[in-house]
Amino acid sequence: MTSKTAYNQCLKTMYGLKRFGIKLGLTTIRGILKGLGNPQNTYACIHVAGTNGKGSVASAVASILKAAGYKTGLYTSPHLVRFNERITINNRPISNKHVVDAHEAVNRVHHGNREPTFFEFSTAMALYEFGRQKVDWAVIETGMGGRLDATNIIKPALSIVTNISVEHKEYLGNSIHEIAYEKAGIIKRRTPVVTGVRQQQAIEVIGKIADAKSAPLYRLGKDFKVRRNPSGTFTYYGITQTWRELKNALLGNHQVENAAMALAACEILSAKKAQLPIRSIRSGLREIKWPGRLEAVSTDPFIFLDGAHNLIAARNLAKYISSSLKNYRLTLVIGILNDKPYKAMLRTLVPVARRVIVTCPKIDRGLAPEILYTAAKDIHSEVIIIPDVETAVGHAIQSAGSCDAVCIAGSLYVVGEAKEALAKMGYA
Repeated sequence: MTSKTAYNQCLKTMYGLKRFGIKLGLTTIRGILKGLGNPQNTYACIHVAGTNGKGSVASAVASILKAAGYKTGLYTSPHLVRFNERITINNRPISNKHVVDAHEAVNRVHHGNREPTFFEFSTAMALYEFGRQKVDWAVIETGMGGRLDATNIIKPALSIVTNISVEHKEYLGNSIHEIAYEKAGIIKRRTPVVTGVRQQQAIEVIGKIADAKSAPLYRLGKDFKVRRNPSGTFTYYGITQTWRELKNALLGNHQVENAAMALAACEILSAKKAQLPIRSIRSGLREIKWPGRLEAVSTDPFIFLDGAHNLIAARNLAKYISSSLKNYRLTLVIGILNDKPYKAMLRTLVPVARRVIVTCPKIDRGLAPEILYTAAKDIHSEVIIIPDVETAVGHAIQSAGSCDAVCIAGSLYVVGEAKEALAKMGYA
């Protein structure tokens, strides 16, 4: 079997696994990792949960660790174009061969009384590969939850809970209180916790769990703060440190708060576990790469992509467009999944656009563009349907003028298909 065939076959097998589990627990992933020799115990870990921003925070921490000279693994989801993006080492996706090798290693061990889900299998592959490649640190992003998320098998040096809003109700609960309880399930005994959570109800839940586990808790806005400077830099007022004139590679004001959580993590790690000089922190922030999140891929015309996959993310995108793209006429290419609050997301994003193209990703969870069209037409007069993402992106670009910008948003799956299309067109 050729290497390409083996790679395609293992991905086909994985994509045939159950996509989600309903609070399945950790028994299966624990058994798999035991069969692999518990590789997750051979390197230091940082665990990141939250509704929005967890990927940005995780990538920032990983970038800083790499800049400080540590071999650093990063596990995130979902991927945009290729599965390999989920498992990176020193900011490089692992090779096809290593995907196959990790898949075969996980496949060889006993999986217990039920078949693992896609996410459990992927998580085991990532933890195995980080051990095989002898990383110093692994930054691990949860999937959709925390307490019963497959990643919660690790024993982190630090836990981070970015923020919380109501999402995935069928898995996590119907209230902020219930969801906070699930996300805070990553908190470990006597292990520091950094959080950007703002809601009082959620703060109370996280605080009680941290107290019960004797876990020091550090809150954005209370124990550390950030201030944006007119120059485009920002100042971090930390737990014990103040760092001025910092520059973040990620666009959007909300990314400054995400950077603050990463910096608080660095302060805590520097006190105990890692050597992270300020020069590495500055360098790491400038070099963060987090594709598909306010990612500019062209200046002529100006084309940018942002997953904006839920209401909070849509609001952040709308703020960025309103504040930073005032001089552009914006074409919005948008597709949304069927489990998202699409009407509220459209009410947030459609008014900032000059024209709107509704589309649909190939995934079976994509919301029919006819439904989006009906809702968008109640808000804006210039709305058209182009169901295929690649065709929609091509039309938006071909009809763009010199003062136009094209924004592709609404789902990371839409962004992934758009990135493939843009690469064919020579833009990415």
